[in-house]
Amino acid sequence: MIYHIVIGDMAAVPVAEAVAGNTEMAGEVVVIKDLLNLGPIAKTEEGQKFSDLRSAFWQQVVPGDKNPTLVDDTERMLTVSAAMAHNEEAVAWLWVAPWPADICTWLWLTKYLGKYPGRFFVVNIAGLPFLDANGKVFYPKNISELAPREVVKARRLARPVSYAEIETDTEDWRKLTDENKGIRTLEGGKRIVSRNADHYDTQLLSFCSQQFQKASRIVSQAMGKFNFPTGDLYLGWRLRELINGDLLRAQGDTTKTLKDFEVKIPSGLLDFGDTPETETGA
Repeated sequence: MIYHIVIGDMAAVPVAEAVAGNTEMAGEVVVIKDLLNLGPIAKTEEGQKFSDLRSAFWQQVVPGDKNPTLVDDTERMLTVSAAMAHNEEAVAWLWVAPWPADICTWLWLTKYLGKYPGRFFVVNIAGLPFLDANGKVFYPKNISELAPREVVKARRLARPVSYAEIETDTEDWRKLTDENKGIRTLEGGKRIVSRNADHYDTQLLSFCSQQFQKASRIVSQAMGKFNFPTGDLYLGWRLRELINGDLLRAQGDTTKTLKDFEVKIPSGLLDFGDTPETETGA
């Protein structure tokens, strides 16, 4: 029995198809929904559940949602860990790409899967070439970019996480938790660096002007140029925070989607030297 752990529903699609069509990969696909490179990861009060902490963060990021985001990845991993404890033949494969959410998840999972050395595997596609739908070589940034046939090939990359890695990863996650910054960036390999929540604000503001523009347009342009590893919901939240900090003016309903409000820079803040500075170090 193989538990194939992937980060995000999109990444699950090609992996699930590959698993269904290959007996050597037979098992269950387990999806981690959260993006652990964003938001708080340190509990703020005694007895608080990690899932509650993370759910509260995403409910703040997505205001007014009729179906509030509930993060239950911890419970899902506890189920996998319990199943592995009762079945010594069960193993877990973590599929990761060179993306901060993937690497943060890898570090976080050590708490649950590090207790099964020799049965906790990782399939790391970072820096490796694959073929796209047209047969051209490319270097994917996400598991979702792989065709199912390429996922089947990638299974040969599966390797057990070593004792030394487990020890190091546990310490790295503890350090990130102690820092508890708003953003965690990937600086090559498995090196994750903590940043403040406003880390991308200057880039966002560079697409704003004294004329009102749809918030969705600002976010789309910023993501297109900088390929932020955050998703549009987080960047929309940062626009709202800039509005709350009087660095942007808004018209429309900011409690709804990015298409429902517009933003502009107040006349006194045209000089980006007045905007929050993006960190360059840890």
